[in-house]
Amino acid sequence: MGIFTRCITAISGFVMVLLLTGCWDRIEVNDLTLVMAAGLDKKGDKISLSIQVFVPQPSGGGGGGGGGGGGGESGQGTSGATAQTIVRAAEGVTVADAMSKLQEGFPRRIFWGHCEIFIFGEELAKDGFRDNIDFIMRESGPRERADVFVSKGDAKSILRLIPPIERSSAEVLREMAKLQTGMKVTVKDFAEMLNGDAGAAALPWVEALPPETGKESQNTVGFINGTAIIRGDKMVGRLNDKLTRGLLWLRNEVESSIVTIEPKESAGHVSMKLLRSSTNLVPHIEGDQWSVTVIIKTEDDVIQNTTNLDLSDPVVTKKLEKELAEDIEERIKSALVRPQKQLNADIFNFAEAFRRKYPKEWHQVKDRWGEVFPSVKVNIEASAKILRTGMATIDSKKQNKEVKQ
Repeated sequence: MGIFTRCITAISGFVMVLLLTGCWDRIEVNDLTLVMAAGLDKKGDKISLSIQVFVPQPSGGGGGGGGGGGGGESGQGTSGATAQTIVRAAEGVTVADAMSKLQEGFPRRIFWGHCEIFIFGEELAKDGFRDNIDFIMRESGPRERADVFVSKGDAKSILRLIPPIERSSAEVLREMAKLQTGMKVTVKDFAEMLNGDAGAAALPWVEALPPETGKESQNTVGFINGTAIIRGDKMVGRLNDKLTRGLLWLRNEVESSIVTIEPKESAGHVSMKLLRSSTNLVPHIEGDQWSVTVIIKTEDDVIQNTTNLDLSDPVVTKKLEKELAEDIEERIKSALVRPQKQLNADIFNFAEAFRRKYPKEWHQVKDRWGEVFPSVKVNIEASAKILRTGMATIDSKKQNKEVKQ
């Protein structure tokens, strides 16, 4: 082996040794306090930060009972589980200040990388979000794709719930958000709404489901029951679960839905499952009149029929499609009233639609959009297509005749 080759080999070995020393600052999972969910509440002139922390248990151990203790701590666990969570809280003049005080109570470094849920308490939501969402966006730890909620009452009370089927209340909300039965909003989505053209936002509203008779008040789950409406950065009102459906249609965010109608030509009901839908906002300006045409198209399957209608008849199917479209239109009209006429909060993305199509005209009114928005005329054009009516297992007409005999 020549001198040159030996030199190259030596240098390569030296460089490899240098590269292999890059683990000196690694942090083991065992050295971290894993935050699963966080809640923010207003306490006088201070902020209360509550965190739900994952507590690993020996896999061969017994069932996980409730942990925690006094001083605002609580534990959660399910019999036979190998993990549990505890909830701890601290107050501070800012969220960052409260977090530093929380850290003083943990021997391990608080790690936000696993936090998938942020809950804002009702009082804090009415007081304002901006300063608090600022911390979440600036801090490098929290995930931008974490889901955001507003709770009825204190956020901490939702975190402390002990669900009967999931390991923690955070898991319950995470799974419910995935189902998208209500609004699904991430930290990133929420920040973009607050900084958007409309200056308004909407967040899923979460409440505690009443516990079963004889159960402790904490032995239940949180569930999404409507939408909190934000104007500027303050909560100004909310929509119930039914009106939220119309809001989702308007925002083109309906992922799954079952609509039940009562046909005009027969007693009973027909339930249809949404397969696909699309919503387009078409803005128009004529003189001083600003208007938006909402065009909705859906494809659906019939999943239950309690009427005597023959759904194999194309004429009957066409009539059902028309009635389904009318039902969707009514849902949207109902969802429009409170945000537009009463709360003056554009949570429908109308401002963005006008800015894109009419940038010059939008620039002239953007500073007074709050005056223009309530007078925007909304036209709704919905159409539905029933793809499959299903196979009837019982001839309803024949059955009714036999009963009469």
